[in-house]
Amino acid sequence: MSLPELFILAVGLSMDAFAVSICKGLCVPKAGLRECGTAGIYFGGFQALMPLLGYLLGVRFKEYITSIDHWIAFILLGVIGVNMIREARSAEEECEVCSAEGSQNPFSFRSMLPLAIATSIDALAVGVTLAFLQAAILPAITFIGAVTFTISAAGIRIGNIFGSKWKSKAELAGGIILICMGIKILLEHLGIIR
Repeated sequence: MSLPELFILAVGLSMDAFAVSICKGLCVPKAGLRECGTAGIYFGGFQALMPLLGYLLGVRFKEYITSIDHWIAFILLGVIGVNMIREARSAEEECEVCSAEGSQNPFSFRSMLPLAIATSIDALAVGVTLAFLQAAILPAITFIGAVTFTISAAGIRIGNIFGSKWKSKAELAGGIILICMGIKILLEHLGIIR
């Protein structure tokens, strides 16, 4: 997987975390380096951890499904992308991240951990895909984590300054990117493009 492809994949994966970060930015009167760094560490860390777990899982079963691995990658990325687009187009535009927390610190461990896990579940499936593509996993997860850290930290500031109008656009863009990556992987393995 080339660096531009990895960058596009990392941006696509980070869009859920970006959308939640925008909502988190709405929860605080002023978002500083502490809030941006906290979101970046949680979301970037889990976006790096989940593909590693998926990769380790995929490597174990790779020999059994090598002949259909490109179809699995296409289906996984397609389903994740369609779900992101569906969420972006849903009528519920309100960020329920703040309302569910009440008076709790929106950047506490108890608040951030479930969100970090929820926004990185699709990265687990992408890790399986990376195993089938025989990608170098350590550089890939480091890059994905760094991109997500940066985008999440920016999402906190954007949400704090501009509000939630970027949330659905981020999810829509992420979904489209992942679907396009799945199509590209399938077409490459079928020999249609190089």
